[in-house]
Amino acid sequence: MAGRLHHVVLDSRDPHGLARFWSGLLGLPITYTSDDWVVVAVDDRHSGMAFQLAPDHQPPVWGDPARPQQLHVDVMADDPDVTGRLAVELGATPLGGEHVYADPAGHPFCLVPRPGWAPPVG
Repeated sequence: MAGRLHHVVLDSRDPHGLARFWSGLLGLPITYTSDDWVVVAVDDRHSGMAFQLAPDHQPPVWGDPARPQQLHVDVMADDPDVTGRLAVELGATPLGGEHVYADPAGHPFCLVPRPGWAPPVG
């Protein structure tokens, strides 16, 4: 092994607000904050998702090759319909398609049904 994943980092004009969204959706705490960097993880000794200040961030436009998604996050859910309602309450926008959303900064994510090999999420 040459390396290990540390954080998946998303740009945002509002990294604190975006961290609150992902914290609420994933049920994980915010474990680090500074003026321009916020981390959501199991605890402060684990990797997770990080959000960095990018004042000029232009969100991708779903389905538009002129502003492609570049990446998206798959979120495992016991019931994608229930989790989708929670995501919208937290500030997500449905993008069309089955269980496809954008977070408050415009990053796309999909809710995927928990596979049989994985323990229950909730």
